[in-house]
Amino acid sequence: MSMFSPLALTQVLPFLPLAQGDIDYQVDRRNDPDLFTSVLSSPVCTVMLVDGGKIAVPKGQGDLVDYDNVKLRLATLPGSYVLPELASHPQAIAMFLGSYGGARGEQVVAVDVTRLPGLHDAADGRIPDSAYEGADDAFGATTGDTASRKPRPVPSALEQAAKRFDWVDVRGFAPHASAREAGQATTAASLSVWHMRQRHCPTCGAEVEPALGGWAQRCTNAEDGNRLLFPRIEPAVIVSVVDSQDRLLLQHNRAWQTPTMYSVSAGFVEAGENLEHACRRETREETGIELGEVKYLGSQPWPFPASLMVAFKARALSTDIRVDGDETGDARWFTREEYEQALASGEITPPVKAAIARYMIEEWLGHEL
Repeated sequence: MSMFSPLALTQVLPFLPLAQGDIDYQVDRRNDPDLFTSVLSSPVCTVMLVDGGKIAVPKGQGDLVDYDNVKLRLATLPGSYVLPELASHPQAIAMFLGSYGGARGEQVVAVDVTRLPGLHDAADGRIPDSAYEGADDAFGATTGDTASRKPRPVPSALEQAAKRFDWVDVRGFAPHASAREAGQATTAASLSVWHMRQRHCPTCGAEVEPALGGWAQRCTNAEDGNRLLFPRIEPAVIVSVVDSQDRLLLQHNRAWQTPTMYSVSAGFVEAGENLEHACRRETREETGIELGEVKYLGSQPWPFPASLMVAFKARALSTDIRVDGDETGDARWFTREEYEQALASGEITPPVKAAIARYMIEEWLGHEL
């Protein structure tokens, strides 16, 4: 039997779609009370928009996310255009993403419009409030004299965002975007989801307000110290398992909506547990396979809602599969030829292009899917 380890030539993954950001966060500027006035007034500042973790793209691009070989870009607004709107829309949360430096010194801000009143009225069919439309207006010109009526306020750029742009998930956007914009979108989505979900201090229950350039929250309860709160990151391990014959272990999770999707083992890290132990525990729980050597492959954020996926490749010490039947419905060993045949026949489908699992499978396979 050959003593050559199938992990011997394993290298760190060279590319991951949600781990491309090269922006300088300029953390030292976050505590500046005039940060957004200064940044948004700059002629080299651009603003992207995010809504509940979804990213604004130019109208029409939202229909392209499922196609191969297409390019997507962020919808952006000039900083000077957005600055006065933040004052009149306190529900909007500005988040300073940083600067790209260089001769131009481009600066980037994301504005989270999730809590903006009326933003979703047109899209979700809710009845508009009386700010812009009274009962008489529903009957148009048949209601008599209109000369004395006050003109309806023109919606601002932020209020027009729902109609003006398409909104896409980071999973659909990142594989089609430039490295820089994929990084911006991932960061903005992560912060957006956190601000959307945490609206009260987890210790005392008081309301919170944005702080440190949108990267933190401050508890409004002075009696409890106005503590600073930071986004919670949930580490998860994901493991490609190979045996002594260099076959790959793939499994189907019962919770996945695509019945043909097979991927590698993954799970959250438990309290008090290191990453390698989590790899071995998750694989054993889901498939009954015992792991030996574990080698690091790479990591990327996965803001759905707040995970950090840490990837490993591991060697199996056993090959007898025993799925748990609860989380994992099926698991199989694949040779490269068997895997490609299963893909070609439609028997199985691979993970999406934004998922680190896809690149782990490609590392084993030796080419892109």
